Amino acid sequence: MRLKDKIAIVVGAGQTPGQTIGNGRATAITFAREGARVLCADRDLASAEETVAEIARGDGEAVALAADVTDEASLVAMVGFCVERWGRIDVLHNNVGVCMAGGDKVLEEITADSFDNVMAINLRGMVMTCKLAVPVMLRQGSGAIVNISSTAARGLNPFVAYRASKAGVIAFTQQLAFRYAGDGIRANCILPGLMDTPMAIEERVRNWGQSHEKVRADRDAQVPLRHKMGTAWDVANAALFLASDEASFVSGVSLPVDGGALVFVGPAGGRAPGDS
Repeated sequence: MRLKDKIAIVVGAGQTPGQTIGNGRATAITFAREGARVLCADRDLASAEETVAEIARGDGEAVALAADVTDEASLVAMVGFCVERWGRIDVLHNNVGVCMAGGDKVLEEITADSFDNVMAINLRGMVMTCKLAVPVMLRQGSGAIVNISSTAARGLNPFVAYRASKAGVIAFTQQLAFRYAGDGIRANCILPGLMDTPMAIEERVRNWGQSHEKVRADRDAQVPLRHKMGTAWDVANAALFLASDEASFVSGVSLPVDGGALVFVGPAGGRAPGDS
């Protein structure tokens, strides 16, 4: 019960349909199992409700709410709903992100609209969510923010907006940690590597016309540790640690959850493919 009596918002608690579980859903379930009351926010309300139903099956407490990170008014409503219902926000977990589904391309092919769309979802939405939640944490004198970046920010990745936005998440998280350390607010981010999540697998199956087995085998082969992708539960467990009091002296950290991929990035130009 590492989050006993804590109030947590998981932004992006639904998921892309697929054969496996997504990072946001796994994190919401994990937080609830560890004693948190969880506001499961997602643009897809039905998907958020599926997450809540899974939490309820484990006797956890959660509520689903529709929220779109590109719509500030919906984020205002989200934070207001949480405070009205539970009185505080102890943990803010920002999980929303897109790559190919947002229109991202290599430099020669990307359009201004696609670039703006990915940046709005991956970075601007996170900034606005923190802008609204931090004042609540300031009044409390405490809070933990966990943002999802990607090893793509530090490894080699061909997609322009995805890498740029995820690098921005790291910089923004460091800024949060520095600015609000004296106020008792911690901010950290997670850098998932190659994960077996619907966002990663289904996009490639759909866009590349490959089988699930082929996509998984190609990605597994690129992972140093056991030549096997991670799962959403690996990300959820990292988020649990950073959100909990066990990490009470940890702030400003960018934690890779990548099977050792970033170890191979260095002056020699090693390859560390990264996306969630």
